[in-house]
Amino acid sequence: MAYPLRRVVIVDDHEIFRAGLRAGLGPTVRVVGEAGTVEEAVPLIRAEDPDVVLLDVHLPDGGGDAVIAPVRAERPGVRFLALSTSDAAEDVLATIRAGARGYVTKSIAPDELLTAIHRVADGDAVFSPWLASFVLDAFSGSAASPEPAGRIDPELDSLTAREHEVLLLIARGYTYKKIAERLHLSVKTIETHVSSVLRKLQLTNRNELTRWAAQRRMI
Repeated sequence: MAYPLRRVVIVDDHEIFRAGLRAGLGPTVRVVGEAGTVEEAVPLIRAEDPDVVLLDVHLPDGGGDAVIAPVRAERPGVRFLALSTSDAAEDVLATIRAGARGYVTKSIAPDELLTAIHRVADGDAVFSPWLASFVLDAFSGSAASPEPAGRIDPELDSLTAREHEVLLLIARGYTYKKIAERLHLSVKTIETHVSSVLRKLQLTNRNELTRWAAQRRMI
C-alpha cells in the first residue's frame, strides 16, 4: 500500500529508543522533531504542527495527558498516538480521555506501527489488540471500574511484557520458529515463554490459548 508522507514528532525520554524508532519508520514518515519531556514537547508540537505525535505516556515531568491537553485546542489537526510499555488502565484511560487517537505498546511490530501512524493520521482510532475491547467498553459505559492494581484484564495480570508478545503471536498462528525470528530469541526460549503463559492462564495447548485470546477479542 502506498502511503502519503506524514510529519511526525517523537516524544520519549529515552534517546536511544528515539534514534531506533526514527531509523525504522521508513520513507513515508518524516520525523520533524523530538522531545524528552513535557516542557520540551509542548512548544515543539505547537511550532511544528505535525500530522502525528508518537507519545510515551511516562515522561520525567508528567504524563502523556500533560502533553496533549495544552496543544489539543490550538492544533486540532495534530493526532496523538501513545507508544508505551505500559498497559495500565489508568494510563490508557487518561491518555485517551485527554484526546489521543490511539494507544499501542512498544512490543508492536515495525510494520504494524507504520500502519498505525498512517491510520491515526487519517483520523482512525488504533489500539493494541488486547486494549481495544477494554477501551470500547470503558467509553461505552459498560466496563467496570479498573481494579486497584490498574491492569486492563485481571487474567493477563500475571504475564510479563514478553509473555504478552508471545501470547499474541501464538494466537495469530505464528510458529515457534517465526516468533523466535521476529523477537530475536531462540526457539527454546519461545517454548519456555509459551509454557509459562499456558501455566499462568491454566490452559493446556496453543489451540486453547487461541480460543482464549479470541474470546477476549485480542485477535
